[in-house]
Amino acid sequence: MLPEPAKTIPFWLSRVIFTALSVFFLIFGIDLLRAAYRLEAPFMFIATFFASNLIILISAALFLGFVLSMVRRLRAGPPSSDEK
Repeated sequence: MLPEPAKTIPFWLSRVIFTALSVFFLIFGIDLLRAAYRLEAPFMFIATFFASNLIILISAALFLGFVLSMVRRLRAGPPSSDEK
């Protein structure tokens, strides 16, 4: 069941903002991973490597969830006047 048309704008706005944030953190995690390979201290490399992988994993999962929720909403189509 789809929400009222008045609630669709906040839905799309929030999904676009959250998707953009997850893309930002995905890029940040990849940049952090690349920076980890330039570290010379082994402990700092291990800590930065695992931290960057955690950032990448979480942001990629959130990105996928937001995109799938938008696709699901698009496939459902606009609400008809009969549904209430």
